[in-house]
Amino acid sequence: MKTTDAAIEAIGLGVVRENTHILIDISLAIPAGSVVGLVGRNGAGKSTLLRCLAGLMAPDSGASFLLGCPSANLTDAVRERLGYVAQTPDLFDWMEAEELIATIGRAYPRWDAQRAKALAARLDLRTDRRVSELSGGDQQKLSVVLALAHDPDLLLLDEPVASLDPLTRREFMRALFGDDSEAERERTIVISSHILTDLERVVSHVAFMRNGFLQLFEPWDTLLEHFRLQAPGARGIPHEAVVSINHRSGDRVADMRLAAPGADAGSALTLDDLFVELNA
Repeated sequence: MKTTDAAIEAIGLGVVRENTHILIDISLAIPAGSVVGLVGRNGAGKSTLLRCLAGLMAPDSGASFLLGCPSANLTDAVRERLGYVAQTPDLFDWMEAEELIATIGRAYPRWDAQRAKALAARLDLRTDRRVSELSGGDQQKLSVVLALAHDPDLLLLDEPVASLDPLTRREFMRALFGDDSEAERERTIVISSHILTDLERVVSHVAFMRNGFLQLFEPWDTLLEHFRLQAPGARGIPHEAVVSINHRSGDRVADMRLAAPGADAGSALTLDDLFVELNA
């Protein structure tokens, strides 16, 4: 049963494959209009979570919802409002890119052929070649065009810039967040990436995953304001304030909202810093 008005909600999601727990009791509610950075090491469960949310994988326990609709049974109306980019593009190799764009476009009432053409040009993607002849980076660009050309209300992006060079990555981020009128409207985005400096500039929330668990899900402003790196002997840091412990250095990430009055100030953390400490 859906419990909130969130654009995306997961309730107790669990996935087990070959006796290995891939997702373990994942619950989160993502407000409409949020940009969520999904962060974790390889194998943390990020791709599996995105596939469950998109309705491409059935969880072994729990449920998820997109725009109020169960992921396991998405309606055509919700699918038309969804864009998804897989970590590994799954495309029709025998088609020319231009033909594939036109074919996919016929499935979306809001598809904009001019927008697709402009996105391809912006990403420096040649569309007059067979998909099988495109490089891995160009196939990823094509996946991005297919996900964005119908101007979706909700985007699930799994390492969408992993194979892109820095200039193309910048153009992709501008297309999502930057310099056109469409970037100003409300759109809910979950983006998984290992390029944390890109995420740090655009996210409103960050979700950290480790070994199938959701470690932490907070607004980025909250993490910047309240989370601090504390040395082992720092004063005024009770057990309940400790988010994680670096077992090599003894340093701790602490939520200072739970610290005692007069506690040591600690050091501010970047997204890179948090990633390192939460995985130490």
